[in-house]
Amino acid sequence: MNRIETLNLVLNGLMTRYKQRVPDVGAIIQAMLQEGIIQHADEIENDHIAFRTMGVAPLGITSFEKIFLHYGYEKRDYYHFSGKKLDAYWYAPPADHYPRIFISELRVQDLSQKTQQLIKSYTDEVKTDPVDELDLDQAEAVDRFLHSPLWRIPSLADYNTLAAESEYASWVIYNRYYLNHFTISIHNLKAGYNDIAAFNDFLERHGFKLNSAGGKIKTSPDGGLLQSATVAEMIEATFADGEKQKISGSYVEFAERKVLPQFAHLAPEKIKRKHRRDGFEANNADKIFESTYNAQTKS
Repeated sequence: MNRIETLNLVLNGLMTRYKQRVPDVGAIIQAMLQEGIIQHADEIENDHIAFRTMGVAPLGITSFEKIFLHYGYEKRDYYHFSGKKLDAYWYAPPADHYPRIFISELRVQDLSQKTQQLIKSYTDEVKTDPVDELDLDQAEAVDRFLHSPLWRIPSLADYNTLAAESEYASWVIYNRYYLNHFTISIHNLKAGYNDIAAFNDFLERHGFKLNSAGGKIKTSPDGGLLQSATVAEMIEATFADGEKQKISGSYVEFAERKVLPQFAHLAPEKIKRKHRRDGFEANNADKIFESTYNAQTKS
């Protein structure tokens, strides 16, 4: 099996579990089918998928990125989120029909000593880089790894202690490498639904709750990238000793990428991914992160 075939299987495994865990995915697709926006779910272009990691050795971005670099992804721009104490990179796919990948990590060293010690009481269970021990050409092994525990199940008390300082930290300590979100490309949909404002109206008409942090539409300074997102699904989480609490799971994002000015003359049918605004925007992403935050899920 070649690397592209392996990548197909890995992405399929990620999306299968993500759809099972996030009922909004199926519900949004069903609503799109009902309104005739699409005729089949396969018509949806996945703009990007995102993962969250802990920035501690031997984990974090430097470990996790090895998986997708192996499949031909190329590392691109760096982003820093000072308020949330996060770093991130995005990765360009080996072919246009694959999603971009966005990987973030928590700057654990920037947190309080108490929180650092609590995080490391879990992450210290990982002694060596787990990706180095994987055969990345074995899709089943990679799929299993992406959906397996890296450390013991956290206690509810530890989860809530982490959440008080960093909701990102508490999300990762429980959810680990579960897919954080996938993103529907809005600009490729039929007229009347192919801009973010119109698509948001469609979502709200069907009862989907949108992330309102920084406004429902997050817009890059150049106006070329517009994004919105649902609020994360609440999932019943079982913690150590069988304790249960509803916590944020994953969510769905939406992106509209405008045609770059130098390609504005192109006929719509000639426009490819390369003709549109690429990459990401730190201010947009900063607010999208909050789809899993209490202020959004509880409002």
